[in-house]
Amino acid sequence: MLRIPCPFCGPRAEIEFRCGGEAHIRRPADPDALSDAEWADYLFMRGNPKGVHFERWFHAHGCQRWFNLARDTVGDRILAVYAMGAEPPAGLRREAEVRGDD
Repeated sequence: MLRIPCPFCGPRAEIEFRCGGEAHIRRPADPDALSDAEWADYLFMRGNPKGVHFERWFHAHGCQRWFNLARDTVGDRILAVYAMGAEPPAGLRREAEVRGDD
């Protein structure tokens, strides 16, 4: 089981949290201009990287707040926790870009 470091409550068991999926997915500026295929791509297509992955997490059984988390999917290790709306740590973002995940 993961111990997730909630930025507001401290480390807690994974069972207290809910994963909200991939972080940093931007809503299209003009959704009405998208084709059905483009809209489906926005709604359903997500990365499934081997390595650094940026995710949204909700502390459901704690502070009830959202935050972002960078996780290494190979070893299931948490690399960083950062605020919603913030960019991921620069070193981790570059690693994902080099791999082509971004």
